[in-house]
Amino acid sequence: MRIAVIGSQGQLGSDLVEVLSSAGRYQVVSLAHPQVDVTDRESVTGAIGKESFEVVVNCAAFTRVDDCEDSPGSALLVNGQGAFEVARACAAARALCVHISTDYVFSGDKGLPYSEEDPVGPINVYGTSKLAGEILVRQAADRWLIVRISSVFGKAGSRAKGGNFVETILSKARSGERVKIVNDIWMSPTYTRDAARCIETLISLGASGLFHAPNGGRCTWFEFGTAALRIAGISAPVEPTSSASYPTKARRPRDSSLSNNRLEKLLSHSIRPWEDALKAYLTEMGHVRGRGEAI
Repeated sequence: MRIAVIGSQGQLGSDLVEVLSSAGRYQVVSLAHPQVDVTDRESVTGAIGKESFEVVVNCAAFTRVDDCEDSPGSALLVNGQGAFEVARACAAARALCVHISTDYVFSGDKGLPYSEEDPVGPINVYGTSKLAGEILVRQAADRWLIVRISSVFGKAGSRAKGGNFVETILSKARSGERVKIVNDIWMSPTYTRDAARCIETLISLGASGLFHAPNGGRCTWFEFGTAALRIAGISAPVEPTSSASYPTKARRPRDSSLSNNRLEKLLSHSIRPWEDALKAYLTEMGHVRGRGEAI
């Protein structure tokens, strides 16, 4: 099976290329921005139409949430039209279109983890642009698989953001900086390696439709950050604070945690809890020794 991964240098894309390649049953083609610009129809059709891909995974996105508020046109161009162009090219090539989306399509007002059946209602430009992408993929692709993830962390870091939350907190604590983390916003952390494995399994099973693929459980950013420090063996004071203390251009959902029950039912097993995934990530990155001993 020939699979193209668009956005192959990002946190999820890089892990997905590794997971698919190591599975031994796919021919994987990495398509970073120099190879394909999702906002350019000719670029997309040239990259996808000339190859006999059976699956195309689109990990490309404009993810800088606050910047999206300043540049809504750019956000919609990449996350909306870009998703459409990929889906359109997939339809022409008779390929499965795998689209990566986000928890930010929800308002955060439910107070419980969101399922795939819950109504969407984004409260910022980023979420709106990603929802537009979902809708356009459904309309343009003959076969589609939409996978929502949230609060991602992976070894590649976010190229657009210059790292990820975990590395930022560890760096601040080690340098003696004051560490303050919001404790009133809930989410479901997603280890990109685990998300990549879920996507590979969905592809291998011939699945289609909409799935949520975070790690198990939910937590606040404060709980997530303090867990990272504890597992890494870093003793540093952390001050819980309200999100109101850190006003941002884009509104954040109060609780955008996701339920992965549909995915677990299909896979017939649980996705490992975020705490275990975090420990695996910290070990992979060398912050914890192989036996779980802090460095």
